[in-house]
Amino acid sequence: MTRCIALSGGVGGAKLALGLSKFLSPDELLIVANTGDDFEHLGLTICPDIDTLLYTLAAIANPETGWGRADESWKTMKALETIGGETWFRLGDRDLALHLTRKQQLSSGKTLSDTIANIAESIGLKHPVVPMSDQPVRTMVRTDIGELPFQEYFVKNQCVPKVTGFQFAGVNDAKPNPLLMDALRDPRLEAVIICPSNPFISIDPILAIPGLREDLRARSAPIIAVSPIIGNRALKGPAAKMLRELGFDTSAAAIADHYGDLLQGFVIDSQDKDLANKLETKSRRVHATNTVMKSLEDRVTLARETFAFASQIQTPQTV
Repeated sequence: MTRCIALSGGVGGAKLALGLSKFLSPDELLIVANTGDDFEHLGLTICPDIDTLLYTLAAIANPETGWGRADESWKTMKALETIGGETWFRLGDRDLALHLTRKQQLSSGKTLSDTIANIAESIGLKHPVVPMSDQPVRTMVRTDIGELPFQEYFVKNQCVPKVTGFQFAGVNDAKPNPLLMDALRDPRLEAVIICPSNPFISIDPILAIPGLREDLRARSAPIIAVSPIIGNRALKGPAAKMLRELGFDTSAAAIADHYGDLLQGFVIDSQDKDLANKLETKSRRVHATNTVMKSLEDRVTLARETFAFASQIQTPQTV
């Protein structure tokens, strides 16, 4: 019985997913990861958002960065640098073990879903983390210096180029994860939660999968998004910069407008509570609370409040 589906990308999404995992059992929670950030590097398939979720949920993430592994070493990168290899995207020695395992399994014919499930089991993770699709989708960022693969924009160019738009290469051939589809059709589903992740690069690639928006609209539970913008800024990542460069306000209101009528619920930070009346409509309710997740307690509290908020929202009619 899937009670909750969480759509996640990046550090903020992983934090809320961890909070949800503390009171929802593995059978009750399905975590769907963005794969638009994925790319091929040094002959390996890199899946940043998936790995951040795996490490966070298994309590082995780097506590300072929120991504990568704790107690990491960098001998391979140092050696690679001495022989002129590419080191702009840094992979720690412990992190490399996961990437090598994933590459080996993918090369043997396993799907990305199967590979992630095997890795999750090996690190003691019980809650299911699934890729949005087993077919590759790659986020391309249109900028003032040309179109860039997302990781080249984000890591290699440090988000400096001005963003003018996005496209998701391969998305027209992608199919949503079967476990996601099963969960959406479950009449016992109580909430679909869009985690506080960048809407353009973490959530839009998921929503761009053909037919998925329609399937989400036809689900049996309300869709609730948690704003990644607090007081006109993003706590982490380039969401605020992207909003400005695309001509939008850097506010929670811009996030609500972006998702539009897909949402029945929207969670904003207490700093933005003055926006609540403006954002609330006949079909969308708003809840203001602390959304800054500094501690595990913060993550669990926000997760509980968001999930409870869903029970206060009348289930929309199936379309």
